[in-house]
Amino acid sequence: MSKPVLSAHFESRVPSDVRLSQMKYAEREVKPEAVINVAIGNVSLPTNPAMQKRLFNLDAPESPFNKGVIRYTATGGLEETQQAFKNILKCEGFDTSKLSVIVTDGGSTGMELLVIGVCGPAGTDEKPLMMIDPAYTNYISFAERLGRKTITVKRHLNEDGKFSLPEIDKIEETIKANNPGALLVIPYDNPTGQLYDKETLKQLAELCVKYNMWMVSDEAYRELFYVEGSELVSIWGLTDKDVPGIEGRRISIETASKVWNACGLRIGAVITDSPEFANRCAAEYTANLCANAIGQYIFGALAHETKEQISEWCKDLRTYYGDLIKKVTAELKALEPGLIVSSPDASIYTVVDVRNVVKPGFDAIEFCLFCAGKGAVDIDGVQTTLLIAPMKGFYDIAKGETNPGSTQFRIAYVETPENMMKVPKLFVELVKQYEASR
Repeated sequence: MSKPVLSAHFESRVPSDVRLSQMKYAEREVKPEAVINVAIGNVSLPTNPAMQKRLFNLDAPESPFNKGVIRYTATGGLEETQQAFKNILKCEGFDTSKLSVIVTDGGSTGMELLVIGVCGPAGTDEKPLMMIDPAYTNYISFAERLGRKTITVKRHLNEDGKFSLPEIDKIEETIKANNPGALLVIPYDNPTGQLYDKETLKQLAELCVKYNMWMVSDEAYRELFYVEGSELVSIWGLTDKDVPGIEGRRISIETASKVWNACGLRIGAVITDSPEFANRCAAEYTANLCANAIGQYIFGALAHETKEQISEWCKDLRTYYGDLIKKVTAELKALEPGLIVSSPDASIYTVVDVRNVVKPGFDAIEFCLFCAGKGAVDIDGVQTTLLIAPMKGFYDIAKGETNPGSTQFRIAYVETPENMMKVPKLFVELVKQYEASR
């Protein structure tokens, strides 16, 4: 008897690079005594105290859930939740008077809405989403799911650990050749840890105005930067005074996951200063009905935090991540000087390139599967393995092109400081094991 046929899209699907190692490890029959998972940005720090208070008191008299009733909210989200996103921006010094907020089930749903809202019709090459490679893999995945085209300009990881952006004229050439609908930037970059300065954002914004494109900024890590003397940058800090015509074409993707340590809350937002985009975005999202109501209520606590409270919270996180990333980076270089380790400038990720220390034919995905399925290292008398994300899926590579991610990995700083300091030795030793096996 014949079986039903899967769609061509489903047939082509493989797990996201950030989940690949975890899924392989779950299949491992004989597991080591310990595993350290830095493959996915699943933050393990406690969430903000104001949010915790609501989380642990859902039956309090002031809670809308104290009688056990959980109803849909408006599609755009609770007004308080919208105000929470605006309050954060306002406390950081940005004008929110003309901003519209559509609350979504995590930043990921916001990405999906974005792709639908700025790109040409499904199945065509019209108005692609323009990204800067390597780019967060979910944008590539959502574009494929929705049948929209993406195009990229490529960064290169230099020997000194710095990612170099292409010259502005090269970016402009790509725009002329492909007529994109929007340019996506991640100022505190996932996956590279690169920090954009305001001047770079201004130059990119000028191109968006010149070629009538939307400018989209993924601001999941906005407050997490570690370069001394740097200022907080955001798409909301770019106005018509900086780049005439930029207002009315700005969109940001926001999330509770990273800065607010609430990955599992699944609350995000699309924020825009275009009333038309906001209205159409909300109309599209009506099919989803609304983001989850309990998550909205918990995140809504931030609508009432003061500028001082927001500032202190972000300062503490910067200190925590900044110190940790710099220590791990230094240890990786000390254990294997041939590694190329990205500069610890922003976000919660490090990219490591092994191109100078491995034999030809090395494949990042195969190495990750080796670590998850076979590899183990003795760390303080405990057999331990490492789950890590290959970078291959973060590059949007045309057929026949070499993928720089074949020798690159992303480390997420989501384990305890004690475990994170074990990562350099684990990684270096596992690379040696793998190389000896092939």
